[in-house]
Amino acid sequence: MHWLDWCIVVIPFSFVMFMAFYARKYARDAVDFLVAGRVAGRYLISVGDMAAALSVITLVSNAEIGYNRGFAVSFWGTILAPVGIVLALTGFITYRWRQTRCLSKGQFIEIRYGSKFFRFFTAFISTVSEMITNAIGPAIAANFFIFYLGLPHKIMIGGVALPVYALIVGLCILIATLIILPGGRISLLITDSIQGIFTYPIFVIIVGYIILNFGWSTDIVPVLEDRVPGQSFLNPYDISDLRDFNLFTVIVSLVSTIINRGAWIGNDISGAGKTPHEQKMAGVLGSWRNGFAMFAMLIIPMLTICFMNSGTFAKENRFGITNNQIRQKLCQRIIPMVENDPVKCASYSKAAAKIPPVYHTIGVDAPLSQQNNLDTPYFAEMDKIFGNSPEGRHKFQQYKTLFQQQMMPVLLSELFPIGLFGLFCLLMIMLLISTDDSRIFNAAGCIMQDMILPFIPNGKLSPKMHLFLLRLLTVIVAILFFIIAVFFQHMDYIYMFSTIMCALWLGGSGPIMVFGLYSRFGNLTGAWCAIIFGSGTSLLGLIFQRNWALHIYPLIEKWGYVEKCDRFLRAASAPFEPWIHWQMSAEKFPINSFEIFFISMILSIGTYILGSYLTYKPYDLDKLLHRGAYADGECEIIEDNRQQSRLKKIFDQLIGITKEYTRGDRAIAWSVFIYSIIYQLGISFAAVIIWNIISPWPAHWWTVYYYITALLVPVLIGIVSTVWFLWGGTVDLRRLFKDLALRKSDVSDNGQVQKD
Repeated sequence: MHWLDWCIVVIPFSFVMFMAFYARKYARDAVDFLVAGRVAGRYLISVGDMAAALSVITLVSNAEIGYNRGFAVSFWGTILAPVGIVLALTGFITYRWRQTRCLSKGQFIEIRYGSKFFRFFTAFISTVSEMITNAIGPAIAANFFIFYLGLPHKIMIGGVALPVYALIVGLCILIATLIILPGGRISLLITDSIQGIFTYPIFVIIVGYIILNFGWSTDIVPVLEDRVPGQSFLNPYDISDLRDFNLFTVIVSLVSTIINRGAWIGNDISGAGKTPHEQKMAGVLGSWRNGFAMFAMLIIPMLTICFMNSGTFAKENRFGITNNQIRQKLCQRIIPMVENDPVKCASYSKAAAKIPPVYHTIGVDAPLSQQNNLDTPYFAEMDKIFGNSPEGRHKFQQYKTLFQQQMMPVLLSELFPIGLFGLFCLLMIMLLISTDDSRIFNAAGCIMQDMILPFIPNGKLSPKMHLFLLRLLTVIVAILFFIIAVFFQHMDYIYMFSTIMCALWLGGSGPIMVFGLYSRFGNLTGAWCAIIFGSGTSLLGLIFQRNWALHIYPLIEKWGYVEKCDRFLRAASAPFEPWIHWQMSAEKFPINSFEIFFISMILSIGTYILGSYLTYKPYDLDKLLHRGAYADGECEIIEDNRQQSRLKKIFDQLIGITKEYTRGDRAIAWSVFIYSIIYQLGISFAAVIIWNIISPWPAHWWTVYYYITALLVPVLIGIVSTVWFLWGGTVDLRRLFKDLALRKSDVSDNGQVQKD
């Protein structure tokens, strides 16, 4: 990098690290360390949560998805945003969770279902699922930086050749751990919010550069229109032949958004709000907080599609590099990562270098598809090179996965000029750290609060020892993250891999959390049924996916059952064509991660309800939620507000407005409702569907639609929200230090269930 790029990266990063250590003096007990003393303001929570949610893996995953499906499927995904907003406006899960005052979901599970062992068991499943899923974050990030910065795969230190990949993974995890140790959640909340504040102007600059250098109608639209029927990147009514990322994924995401809203709650920022209302308002603000962030997450994949599939960039162009050169560079960088034998590696690289350039003229040559595109010659040649053995197919799958993941960083490293190169690197470092430290901390907190604390007698754990154990577990979890990231390989799209790994917990957790907070009939029997059938199905699917190419398919082939299995799979999926299509493949398990996840959720909901009703015994929710006869302090006000809210107008009730809302809160709630429900759901979605039922739009109308909804409106919102949340986040950050200094410590409030 240029010295200017280094300055851009080092100076802000040093400030973030300083603030992490400054927070140490405020961490006095478990409440401070785990939930920042429960004194955080709405903007601080919202901005910090944005930084923790965005990551390098998010950008790389979005680039993978966007490169394979364009805009078309995302039209149907529009429904997810309004649903999420309705859940936020009504305080679904988050409001009742804050009422419980639990420090972890395990504490809630023990109180609600009355079993320490079930608390331990669910904590074990969720922690393993979360750790393996999130541990690939540093792995993806390490590869990202290797390809973006052009680093070698190995470096000589003291005469020993060390893998750069492992060094970067270790450095990422070390930095994340150093941020956690001083103040726990306080350090995370402060550093995440600062990083979130820094990212706002960076996103503005990056988006501005892309808009100025790539024309919508001249560069992007022609590529998006150049698709075969059934695989459109623009027309949502012409996507029937898309596989993996299609309409069914939207349905699964919608179901999961609702049923699994409380699955990860507790060991995160969800308990840091000053009051349940403040926590709820942080969620409401979530629809505005992202600013240019989500727009950048969309436009960068579009840039990748445009450059890598346009004939304009197949030859010499204004950027000084062609898409053929990008593909060759990718090939030569990836081959040493999947083939350790130096002789074979050299042979493979030489063969790959002979792949001729691919030229494609839009409007003259046949349109592109998932099966036949500009990457196909490279995949076909590398498939031949690796061979048709189980080991060869395994290596090819690794190659293909890395090729699709690292295309974007290689491309951006060639396109971004000095200054912007450093800004983007800083952005990725901040997003990486803000995500990794949160994930490591969440796992360590879950182990401490839900796997160790329940078995320590009440009153036997001092605040000092509690903090020591939390910090010790943070280091242990960080080491486990490093081991998993270095040695664990994923063989699928990032989104698919994350889905199936999370499904180990999410497959069974939904009804446990939702019905636990909202029903009196749910009990321990139903909860066990949900875990056994939901999580068990996901585990079985994961085993088949991981061992398919190397062991399971060769065994089926050896026994001569390939054709019989293929006929069975085709018959089973036939009623759901074209969205679900199962057929035998030597490379991948026929049932994808979303399909496994959906089956798991349906089984968990059904068995939870059945098991609970067969052993029905009503539960006292008022006691759990500190209301009614059990109301005290802040919850007396809450209960009064709940009674008063029943007298309000129907629209106020619809969007969850209560007496706790100030005039400013009402304005925010109504603005969110108007934008999400009226504009996004009503005008941009429902009205468009009705119009197309009456009179289908021609292809070029969809380009205008996406220009307005995906480009123009997000830019205008981004300008306003950038200023808004920069100010709000800064004010809340200053107030946090004052409130932490004034907070009174309660030794008994440490996450243990107190016996009556």
